[in-house]
Formats: sequence, structure tokens, C-alpha cells
Amino acid sequence: MSCVGKAAGVRPPGEALSYKMVEDELALLDKNINEFWNKFKSNVNDTSCQMVGLRDTYKDTSKAFAEKLSVKLKEEERMIQMYLEYKNQICRQNKLIQEKKDNLLKLTGEVNGKKQDLEVLTANIQDLKEEYARKKKTISTAKEASEERLQRLQKSVDVFKDRLGLEIRKIYGDKLQFIFTNIDPKHPDSPFMFCLHLNEARDYEVSDSAPHLECLAEFQENLRKTKNFSAFLANVRKAFSTVVCN
Repeated sequence: MSCVGKAAGVRPPGEALSYKMVEDELALLDKNINEFWNKFKSNVNDTSCQMVGLRDTYKDTSKAFAEKLSVKLKEEERMIQMYLEYKNQICRQNKLIQEKKDNLLKLTGEVNGKKQDLEVLTANIQDLKEEYARKKKTISTAKEASEERLQRLQKSVDVFKDRLGLEIRKIYGDKLQFIFTNIDPKHPDSPFMFCLHLNEARDYEVSDSAPHLECLAEFQENLRKTKNFSAFLANVRKAFSTVVCN
């Protein structure tokens, strides 16, 4: 009978209780497993949602950062471009400054050269003024001497005019023309003449005698040495008389 009961699946009371406990434990385990699985899936879903949120936040943050970085890069590029332009402007300004400096140095050199030329010119002008003053004084002295000689000549002329029939005329070139008459007894009005002037050396210069006198150069030399004009005129008149006689 026991064999038949076992075969029919009928368990004793203690064994049935143990089986029940196992089933309860298994059911509890299954419940715990299901609860764990549900919690795991829930955590996984929450984590997945968090990851998606983090991913979206990262994308948004990355996009915003990329935009800010792009703006920053553009600003930096603009600043670099401005810096390069400013640097080029500085280079151009430095080049212009150097050119102006070179031009200024050149102008300074030219001004200094002109200043030296002006100093030389001023010195030359001063020398010319002094030379002019000396020549003016020399000319004035010579003029006074000439006037004195002319005065002496005039006195001699007055004497010879009365005694020897001498006439003196002032002609071109500041020359004096001496005209003798009363030499030729046959023609007392016939003129015998020569010219006299003072050369650059302020010496007597005799020329243009008519008729020509070969001895006139000798008379001129004696006049320069002796300054005796009366004797000179007497010798010239005597020479003209000799020509008439011959």
C-alpha cells in the first residue's frame, strides 16, 4: 500500500510541508528576481535617460562651446588682421620717417653748404668792398694829382699862350690838344699840334703830333722824369720850328 501511495504521488504530511516551503521559497526567489529585474530595468532606463540627457547636454554644450570658440577664433583672426595691418602701418610710418629723416639730413647738409657758401660770399664781398675802397681812394688820389697837374698845365698854358701863341683844347678821351701858332714866319696862323693825356699809370702820354716829330718820344720820357712841363713845351715848339726851317 505504501508503494502504491508513493506511486500515486501521495506524500506524507512532513514531506508535503517541506515541499510547500520550497515552493514558497522558489516563488519568493522568483518574486525577488522579478523585482530586481524590474528595478534593474528601471535603473537602466533611468541611466539610459540620464545618458541621453547628458549626451544632449554635451551636444548642446559642445555646440555652444564650438560657437563661442568660433566667435573667439574670428575675433582673434580679426585682432591678428588688425595687428598685421597696424604692423604694416608702423612699417610704412617708419619708412616715411626714415625718408623724411634722410631728406632732413640732406637739406641740413645743403643748408650747411649754402651757409658756408654764404660765408665765403660774404667774405668775398667784404674783400671787394675793401678793394673798392682802396681803388676809390687811389682814384681819388690820382684825380687830385691829375687836377693839380692840370692846374699846373693851365698856368703854363696861360704863360705860353701869351708868349708863344699856344692854345689848348680838351677833346675826346680826356685828352688835351696843344696847338702852336706863329711858328712859320710865312704862315703865322698855321697850326702845329700834339695831344697829351694821362695813362693808367698816371704818366704823361704824348701822341698825334702834326707834323710828326721823331723826337716826341724822347721829350715824353724827359717829361716823365723831370715833371718840367714848361721845358717840355719849349722843346716841342723848338722841334716844330726846326721842321719848318728844314
